[in-house]
Amino acid sequence: MLRNLAAATLALAAVTVTVAPAEAIPRLVPAADREIVFTADGTTAYGTLHVPEHQAGQRLRAALLLPGSGPTDRDGNQPPASSPDTLAQLADALDGDGIATLRFDKYGTGRTGLGAYRSHPEQLDYPAFVRQARAAYEALRDQPETDPHALLVVGHSEGAMTALLLGGTVRPRPAGLALLQPQAIRLLDLVELQLKAQIAEATRQGQLTPEQQRTINAAVAAAVTSLREHRPVDTTDLPPAIAQFFAAFQNLNARFVESDDAVYPPDTAAGLRPGTKVLLTCGTNDAQVPCVTTNALTTALRHAHTGGPGRVTLPAVDHLMHDANHPNTLAPPVRDALHRLTRH
Repeated sequence: MLRNLAAATLALAAVTVTVAPAEAIPRLVPAADREIVFTADGTTAYGTLHVPEHQAGQRLRAALLLPGSGPTDRDGNQPPASSPDTLAQLADALDGDGIATLRFDKYGTGRTGLGAYRSHPEQLDYPAFVRQARAAYEALRDQPETDPHALLVVGHSEGAMTALLLGGTVRPRPAGLALLQPQAIRLLDLVELQLKAQIAEATRQGQLTPEQQRTINAAVAAAVTSLREHRPVDTTDLPPAIAQFFAAFQNLNARFVESDDAVYPPDTAAGLRPGTKVLLTCGTNDAQVPCVTTNALTTALRHAHTGGPGRVTLPAVDHLMHDANHPNTLAPPVRDALHRLTRH
């Protein structure tokens, strides 16, 4: 019996028992912001990368956020006059869908300032802003947390036109575009439309006579023609405020206005990759970019065979994407439209 027990003991000693380790628990990385620095045309640009909570090592969808016209900074503000936080609020909304975002101080704003154009600001044209946005896209693409094949470009107003241009030229091509209250026609055509709408409202309120309205409208149209033909604007029949407005489009800003006005957004849609998901929004209370101005672009996107959601009309939403019940935050229809683009 001892011999059998010894044999059994030896047999047991020869058996290797493997114990499976406990299954590793994925480590969650908390949401965080960090400063991003990139270079375009010799200018160092500064921005904020927001990374949502995610599992360590996970590659996230990511969106480049582009602001509207004028000296609008990374948060979507023009301090001290205007601080709607448009881009900061978009970053917050996209965080809810697990999407990282990069927003940056474009030329003339924030930490970036005028950069290489400091000594000759009159040379700053619209293509320079497009090149800066392209450099930002490449910086976002190369971040360790982002999936370079799941990038979005989200542009507001003029930034939406820039997003369209990037969509047909950057590599890799973006998976989707959000064109929020976009500049969808030529710049000076949009300016003429906006001014004539204001003149019509002043006439409706009795501030102008119908004859004065016709005279001013003709002067506005003539001013647009003069700008396009590189001639001085005749301000004789223009109210002082409108005359001053056109004066700002000349001299220092002439190069920018000419180069921006040269872009017809519907033509840029042809460069998009078929199947690219596109959201185009227009607000029924948007006096700056009325829905009717997006008709030609909507048709061009359809002819380019882009994917949905397509054009989404936002009831009672203004140009800053607010409504009466949400004067300081993104209106719910805006968030819903973004979710239609970003959901899988």
